[in-house]
Amino acid sequence: MRKLVNGLGVSEGLGLGQLLVMRPEVAPVNAQTENAEQALLALEKALGQALKELEVIYTEKVKTLGEDKAQIFQAHMMILQDPEWTKDIKEKISGDTKYTPEYAVHVSAEATANMFEAMDNAYFKERAHDIRDVARRIIRILRGETAVDLSAARPGTIVAAQDLTPSDTAQLKPENIVGIITAVGGKTSHSAIIARTLGIPAVMGIGKDAFDALESDKVTVVDGFSGELTLEPEQSEIQAVKERIEKYAAEREALKALVGKPSVTADGKTIEIASNIASPGDLKRVLENDSEGVGLFRSEFLFMDRTSAPDEEEQYEAYKAVLEGLGQRPVIIRTMDIGGDKEVPYLGMPEEMNPFLGYRAIRYCLEEPEIFRVQIRALLRAGIHGNLKIMLPMISGVSELRRAKAIIEDVKKELKNEAVSFNGAVPLGIMIEIPAAAIASDLLAKEVDFFSIGTNDLIQYTVAVDRMNENIASLYTAYHPAVLRLIRMTIENGHKAGIWVGMCGSVAGDLDLMPLLIGMGLDEFSMSPSNVLKARKRALEINQSEAHEKLDELLALPTAGDIENRLKALYPR
Repeated sequence: MRKLVNGLGVSEGLGLGQLLVMRPEVAPVNAQTENAEQALLALEKALGQALKELEVIYTEKVKTLGEDKAQIFQAHMMILQDPEWTKDIKEKISGDTKYTPEYAVHVSAEATANMFEAMDNAYFKERAHDIRDVARRIIRILRGETAVDLSAARPGTIVAAQDLTPSDTAQLKPENIVGIITAVGGKTSHSAIIARTLGIPAVMGIGKDAFDALESDKVTVVDGFSGELTLEPEQSEIQAVKERIEKYAAEREALKALVGKPSVTADGKTIEIASNIASPGDLKRVLENDSEGVGLFRSEFLFMDRTSAPDEEEQYEAYKAVLEGLGQRPVIIRTMDIGGDKEVPYLGMPEEMNPFLGYRAIRYCLEEPEIFRVQIRALLRAGIHGNLKIMLPMISGVSELRRAKAIIEDVKKELKNEAVSFNGAVPLGIMIEIPAAAIASDLLAKEVDFFSIGTNDLIQYTVAVDRMNENIASLYTAYHPAVLRLIRMTIENGHKAGIWVGMCGSVAGDLDLMPLLIGMGLDEFSMSPSNVLKARKRALEINQSEAHEKLDELLALPTAGDIENRLKALYPR
């Protein structure tokens, strides 16, 4: 029966396909076995199958992700073969408790995991997560359930999940996945960022009740424009959606006429339209969409989904691959922005009441300079292979910036003394994502070579809205007069100091806001690769001088809604 569900459209496009619902596992209930001998045989068989699965996954991930990222599966194999743990499980089956194998695995895993979680050491705390993961695999096998392998999803699949982890998104193949749905998350969640990078239509934040009602194999329409899901659409609707998909594909194809053309406004003002990426694997989409560079390489993704930090050589090779792949096109690599919603357990960062306002990004790097120095060494060495720019995140003032610059200069001396080849003239910039940095941007501009405005955090800090909270999503808007005034101030202060100003937050890809940003004089827009040609087309329709003249009128409007409506009236598309 046809049903509509509303969420947030976070990645443009239309998807028509069959649902693959990834349910959170249900814990086994307390139950006893009637035949301990049979239960032990079932356990042995499940342990053997789990080991085979992990061996296959490990071998495959070494080839596709590299040895370091595959280490997690090697750790899982070690847990699976731990004689003390398996002995405890077997005793719970054959001893006085006579637990079923599923419940025995669950109870033993929880006891062991809780013990690790009680330890102060961050490494052991992370082992608790691994133990539970291994236990879930064994329990799934004992139940006769099949693992969800997103990399093997058939063409025309729409993936629905409570949320997608980075390891989930690493398995997504855009040629097979036509849509993504999540119960939680918003436009700036990492699932949304990955969906846009891959060009997969996505609707997120539909809520728990709507997610619980989804059923695998049901035909569904994902509308990444409106944020609407149509469950079990009528045949007439399916035909209409197919026509819309064909029309959208034709529009995308027509945009290819802009490949090789400069990004200029109607009155000849040149701008730069670049891409945001998370790994060297995103280069293909950057080149396919004729991006003029990389405005943001989120280097923290190199640190995630693993058990230890990437060493200097691994980082160097990743940065080198991107730089060489783009020739002389600029590549801005942001130093690791860990913390907030990006957890890396092996780093041992403390739990905080409000991690978005806490010990993260440059704050962590300044207090743990060794991990920062390794990254800077790798970046400076890679800088000889292309047009590199280094960007520091979460800078709140000049003193913080100067501390980071001192470390960078010290690393340069170290490399020089070691006679290691490096680029000592790599431009250094900062993200303007804290209101304090925007307000003090006249002071900060004297210290750096460029600014890049990170709107995802700038909005949430300015308006005091958690960007991951779907309950107050309507308050999270770039059209708020205070946000736009901070952006304008930053651009003007940057230009007064003779430096260029870009933007790498999701707002950079907002085509309705683009006329206002061009009017403010923004030099560079960095967005998902799939939006680059649409943005180039939009720029051609905008007269920069006329847009500049309308700035005072627009920024004098009292509400976000007023500004948004006036912009759409002035610059329809």
